[in-house]
Amino acid sequence: MPVQPTTDEKSGSVHVCLTDKPLEPMVAATSSEEPWLAHPDAGAMLWFHGVTRRKTVQGDRVTVTKELSYTAHREMAVKQLGELAHDAVREFTLHRVVIWHRLGVVPIGQASVIVGCSSSHRVASLDAVATIMDRLKKDVPIWKQERFESGDRQWIHPSPTTDDPTTH
Repeated sequence: MPVQPTTDEKSGSVHVCLTDKPLEPMVAATSSEEPWLAHPDAGAMLWFHGVTRRKTVQGDRVTVTKELSYTAHREMAVKQLGELAHDAVREFTLHRVVIWHRLGVVPIGQASVIVGCSSSHRVASLDAVATIMDRLKKDVPIWKQERFESGDRQWIHPSPTTDDPTTH
């Protein structure tokens, strides 16, 4: 069973939460019998797990990350995650949307965010997950601090795309 969230919103086709606990029990739920995305008309169920990576390569420069740390304006973040999820249901004609985000320290290899979508066809879920992640990083008041192996720390400014490694 997934961890109990510290802040949670459930409403029909949408489930969002912020938690200070590891998401790994929730990661397990994405591949088990948990009915988070189940819907009788769903032909596609897609899960995205965003995990802390150790190395970031930017040109000739390699940065080694020790851990990430997330903080948020909890009430506002949950409200905006809910709005984001409901907007995605309408925009992409989704059956279900799940957004779970961890706060606090997230070590290498552990999940900081999980997004799930179900839809009648795969393209809607594929497009929705990418759009949700872009909008989450850009608009939701969750902030990330990267702690490097060198001991340095850096607040990472949100950016909508993760395809460019310079944006983290």
